[in-house]
Amino acid sequence: MGHVEIPESDITGPVGLAGAPRPRSAASRNRMVAPERVWRAPTTVQRDHAERPRARKLPDPRVPFLVLTDLLGTLLPAWLVLRAGDQPVPLASAASAALVWTGVRAARGRYAQRLPGEPAGTVYAAFGDWLALVGALALLVAVTGGGLDPATAVAALVPGLVVAVLLAVADRWRSAGTRRDLRRVLVVGEAAGLDRAVSLLNSRTEHPYRAVAVVPVGPAVPGCGTPVPGRLAPEPADDDVSTVLGGAFAHDADLVLVAPGPQLDDDRLRRLAWGMHDSGLALCVLSDLSGISAARVRPASAAGLTLLHVAPPLRRGPQAALKTVVDRAGAALGLLALAPLFFGVALAVRFSSPGPVFHRQTRHGRHNRPFTMWKFRTMVADAESRREQLSAANESEGPMFKMRRDPRVTRIGHALRRTSVDELPQLLNVLRGDMSLVGPRPPLPEEVSRYDERELRRLAVRPGLTGLWQVSGRSDLSWQETVSLDLWYVDNWSVAGDMGLLARTVRAVTDGRGAY
Repeated sequence: MGHVEIPESDITGPVGLAGAPRPRSAASRNRMVAPERVWRAPTTVQRDHAERPRARKLPDPRVPFLVLTDLLGTLLPAWLVLRAGDQPVPLASAASAALVWTGVRAARGRYAQRLPGEPAGTVYAAFGDWLALVGALALLVAVTGGGLDPATAVAALVPGLVVAVLLAVADRWRSAGTRRDLRRVLVVGEAAGLDRAVSLLNSRTEHPYRAVAVVPVGPAVPGCGTPVPGRLAPEPADDDVSTVLGGAFAHDADLVLVAPGPQLDDDRLRRLAWGMHDSGLALCVLSDLSGISAARVRPASAAGLTLLHVAPPLRRGPQAALKTVVDRAGAALGLLALAPLFFGVALAVRFSSPGPVFHRQTRHGRHNRPFTMWKFRTMVADAESRREQLSAANESEGPMFKMRRDPRVTRIGHALRRTSVDELPQLLNVLRGDMSLVGPRPPLPEEVSRYDERELRRLAVRPGLTGLWQVSGRSDLSWQETVSLDLWYVDNWSVAGDMGLLARTVRAVTDGRGAY
């Protein structure tokens, strides 16, 4: 039987919700009656509106700004270009283009409020919208018989595209760099699924979900340490919905996350969904898919089944070509702009301790190919020969060697490592194509020799000057955390995501956390 434990009351032990129907097992139900007719929404479990007012869905404050920016960003430049090109009725044509542009953007969901954790818009989405705009206007001109010059008309639409791209980039950076409102989550499922979900949700802070309570299914006791306001019986019962609702209301949860399992079959999950939605609570179902970004998943329906199409990772195509162009161009510009800094650091390294300015080291890159990686020297000249003597002091549980207070690091080396300036010569490797601006950490040959099949997948893409590991804690991360972050990047990278990681790298370098 399901029950709800009322917190902070004089009643000790579990008690049922007032007026909750008596539980009934699955075997005692009338199986000749359709589930939709058997199920009734609980009417006795209500939120105390005087103490817990229902949260109202406020309109997204971004929408008026985005609509106005798209309108003016297309209207004014288009009017100026058409007027300068002596085109007929420039103001009316520009106004029509601006209205069609906002209509296309609205139809493609660019003004819709995003769910927590949903990725921001991409540059490619803006290009797709613009191409749809060009096609719609071409059809409109053909129907109305307008006398606009095609080249001038297309040129008049380019500023609108530029504004949309800038908005997408700004929105991406804002989403990556700001803390979003937290969603209080009640997790429902069997003990093993609960522990995994709560552990992952509450161990990281880059997402907006926080597990505040759990409702286990069956007699097993969860080990996550989260409050347990109620428990569901192993078999479906009539008070399933009221138990979950009571637990959600007791802990002010605004989202119910269900981890399906053998004791939470399709019919039981459907009934829970009916109850949550009829009571105004959001419901989310945990998928067994992991390590896959939402952008790669596309839902579909077939024969009453819900299908999740998973797109393959990006390995070829326009994005891969654009990444190469951005890497080479960025590395070239970086080397030119940082030349004075390179000269100053080279002098400091040369005169602070005997030895060469640069440290060259063999690393393994894409497809396990070795290459020579360049860094400013931060250790004594014979650091490699001393490593065996320090192997007992290794602070990493994996194949990497990490030591917080490494005696081989020079005085100037500590400063270079904390600011990550020692990594800047790797721009030469990026320019040569051995590395990328963003990617997994390039491993040493002895590390690769100890990789298992899962860890070898890190070498499916070029290693990076920065990456998820650097913006998430660097050397403070465990080996398994580092591998998980690198594998996430390998399977889910995109050019827009790389731009966001480069922006976050500036903050990580300024912080200096985990750099030693």
